[in-house]
Amino acid sequence: MQYRKGKDGTELSVLAYGCMRFTKTNGRIDLDKAEKELMEAVRLGVNYFDTAYIYPGSEAAIGEIFEKNHCREQIYIADKLPHYLIRSREGLEKTFQEQLRRLRTDYIDYYLMHMLTDVASWEKLKKIGIESWIREKLDSGQIRHIGFSYHGSADMFCRLIDAYDWDFCMIQYNYLDEHSQAGRTGVEHAAQKGIPVMIMEPLRGGKLVSLLPEKAKKLIAENPRGYSAAEWSFRWLFNQPEITAVLSGMNSIEMLRENAAIACDAQPGAFTEEDFALIAQVKEIINQSLKVGCTGCGYCMPCPQGVDIPGAFSAWNSFYTQDKKTARRSYMQCTIFRHDPSSASLCIGCGKCEQHCPQHIEIRKELRGVVRDLEDIPYRGSRTLIRLLHLW
Repeated sequence: MQYRKGKDGTELSVLAYGCMRFTKTNGRIDLDKAEKELMEAVRLGVNYFDTAYIYPGSEAAIGEIFEKNHCREQIYIADKLPHYLIRSREGLEKTFQEQLRRLRTDYIDYYLMHMLTDVASWEKLKKIGIESWIREKLDSGQIRHIGFSYHGSADMFCRLIDAYDWDFCMIQYNYLDEHSQAGRTGVEHAAQKGIPVMIMEPLRGGKLVSLLPEKAKKLIAENPRGYSAAEWSFRWLFNQPEITAVLSGMNSIEMLRENAAIACDAQPGAFTEEDFALIAQVKEIINQSLKVGCTGCGYCMPCPQGVDIPGAFSAWNSFYTQDKKTARRSYMQCTIFRHDPSSASLCIGCGKCEQHCPQHIEIRKELRGVVRDLEDIPYRGSRTLIRLLHLW
């Protein structure tokens, strides 16, 4: 296993374990299977395990398994604060203590603000004393490193990076999202400030493997490298020295061993011109199947009405090329889980965005399609509830 250094010099495995998708039987995590997989990961050198308060059963499962196998000191646990459910400093402490009990530990190595959406959501946390609370936890050793996870635009990500002295961050990033969400701009900005970057969704929820267009699968199969679709995705990420660790929701021993072998072999800077050309060809094929040809360049931004145009189009494309549930969740994250909503329905048709779009997309027309497909009754109900309860 290869390792890359965290902000304090801690060595983290480049392959990290995402603990959201353990196999379930009758709605409950299969602990025996999860134990075999987690302990195999430890044996293979994986030392970073990521969970969250809202992942059903995940914290309790890894807490029980790591305690049973006496390996707490060998590994780093990353967990997340559901800040959108927190209303007071007392609420912070209550939630954190519950997480410690579930994890059967007295400290958390890497603690994230879960899905921090914008600077306003961070300012909201500051008003209830998050900064002094974090300082107390860092000083006591109950938290070893503080960070945040993020879904959204590069501009807002960079503003969040600059808003606090973070120890690390986590973003969705893969070769298809190179210029959408936080993207390469965000990765490079964090790296310039010495902030380690953890990666989620390296395979875009399977889109870059099983859901690839047949033409792309054929192109990969015929490449002399002999890499699988998943391996191309991981190697593209491992090639970038700015990336510290890549999370994978592995739920089989075979997947673990395959990914670990890639993580042992893939070196930063090893990609050739031919490798980059293959990725570019695959991206072009994928983009041909998209609903709207938005590259996420952001030239259309900012919208005078606050619409997150690249985020809306990214979710809409996912709606037609991935599963609809994932697309709807992504759209909610980038539009209504924010202090200032950025829904496509806010568009008033001024056309300013279209004047700057290098792809000459009829943005106003396409945004109406976004509203039709993604702003359904459940979305509108959630938007009202989030506003009323201040869940952003």
